[in-house]
Amino acid sequence: MKALKGLGCHEGELSILFTGDKHMAELNRHYLGREGPTNVLAFPMATGPTVPGEGGMLGDIVISVDTAIGEAHQVGEPLEDTINRLLIHGLLHLLHYDHEGSPQEARRMKRQERRLLKLLSNKT
Repeated sequence: MKALKGLGCHEGELSILFTGDKHMAELNRHYLGREGPTNVLAFPMATGPTVPGEGGMLGDIVISVDTAIGEAHQVGEPLEDTINRLLIHGLLHLLHYDHEGSPQEARRMKRQERRLLKLLSNKT
């Protein structure tokens, strides 16, 4: 995956589950104590900071296709672009980026998202 390489992680394993809003709401409630579905959840395997390039199992990314379709329509982007954005967002969470911790961390994560989306959009 270009995004992993763009983060300096040339080896690594992750699982991706595409599901619907009902299952996503169950996961959100069970693991985060939040009601309702969300667009993406990430479950890192490592408890501490992950060092890019070390490889191994990074974790799991879960995407609600129902919510992704709604977001794609809402922002007027192709579904593939929405899915890519959510995958990158989840991947960054697996690598312990956190947009909820502080405004600085949110900006740092957003910069990485933009950079990786641009990298994915290049066909070379």
